[in-house]
Amino acid sequence: MAQTIVPPLEGSALALSEIRLAGGGEHVVGHPDRDSLVYVFAGSGTIAANGETWPVASGAAALILAGEQGRIEAVEGELAAIMASVGPDTDRHAPVGPRGTVVRPNHSGSEKATGSRSFQVLLGPHNGSTRATLFAGYIPPGKAPWHYHLYDEIVWVPEGPGRLHIGDEIEELGPGSAFRLRPRQVHVVENSSSDREMTIIGVFTPAGSPSAAYLTPDVAAEYGIAG
Repeated sequence: MAQTIVPPLEGSALALSEIRLAGGGEHVVGHPDRDSLVYVFAGSGTIAANGETWPVASGAAALILAGEQGRIEAVEGELAAIMASVGPDTDRHAPVGPRGTVVRPNHSGSEKATGSRSFQVLLGPHNGSTRATLFAGYIPPGKAPWHYHLYDEIVWVPEGPGRLHIGDEIEELGPGSAFRLRPRQVHVVENSSSDREMTIIGVFTPAGSPSAAYLTPDVAAEYGIAG
């Protein structure tokens, strides 16, 4: 049913698991203390929460807050999703919009990020997720500049091919790859395809904007990167 792919870490409120359901299967989502942010990446089915049921397919996201209970069901064929779990030990962003439960991507609403990348926020303070932000990032062929974030982040890769650069280390990224980025960890995510956009799904806390990226001279020097 559910398998942990990025386990909890001391000092981090984030963890990531994968849910796979056969036709007719279901999985209960919800925790007394932890928010659950779900992203469906294959198949279709339904998500039920707060007395309502929504049809979902690949690209849909859902928010189940601490203390709530939801249910994911693969009505006919298989359904696959990732689920980020966000603990209470994180700064909470003030809500800036009405609560949503299920949302779907809209590429026309994409915003600019580091380099020529763009992103779309699926769950965040604008629709009720005050502990964490879940977003889809779109990376054209090539590499963005070296940078870091102040937030704690987990990134999951639907397809690839790509590479994660941290210092002199390079990790190949293929379908289902996942990695954690700690605050102020300098990195580059590269799209190693020559002709197509690469999508990543990221979740980070505290909630905010995926475009908040930095590379100060002192951090660049610490990582041996020329400013």
